[in-house]
Amino acid sequence: MTVRPIQGGRYSGIAILFHWTIAALVLVNLWIGLIGGSMPAHKAIGITVLVLTLGRIGWRLGHRPPPLPSGTPGWERMAAHATHLLLYLLLIVLPLSGWAMVSGEKRYPLDWFALFPIPYLPIPPSFAHLGHEAHELLGFAMLGLVALHVAAALRHHFLLRDGVLSRMLPGPRAVR
Repeated sequence: MTVRPIQGGRYSGIAILFHWTIAALVLVNLWIGLIGGSMPAHKAIGITVLVLTLGRIGWRLGHRPPPLPSGTPGWERMAAHATHLLLYLLLIVLPLSGWAMVSGEKRYPLDWFALFPIPYLPIPPSFAHLGHEAHELLGFAMLGLVALHVAAALRHHFLLRDGVLSRMLPGPRAVR
């Protein structure tokens, strides 16, 4: 497989679309989860995040992201890579833990925005409690990582002014 470099120091339009769509869905689902939502939309959004994340990972495997600015310290590069890896991990494991919780309980229907049913995972009912606890803890971890990611992006944009954030913004933007 050939990994294509990003032209002009920006992410591709597809990568940007994946990023902002998943980001918006995650923020909505975090909000629904924090207000105590076992709303059907919460589940459907979670499944959507899972599917889009798998698509994003597939896209990412064939499309190299633009490099960090040359003066980025080693610790910051490691922190950025670790944070992104954890975000990808949570974008997969968090929806799976919710799916496991619902599958173990089988008390609530699982469908995608009432358009079609989503099958339960083949797990025993005893996994419902474990899925619930994991989902709650992972949700708070996601909230913390999202806050860290946003803070880092804003730091790059307003303090460092190094163009890192503009590489992922939709539309034509100059990258320094």
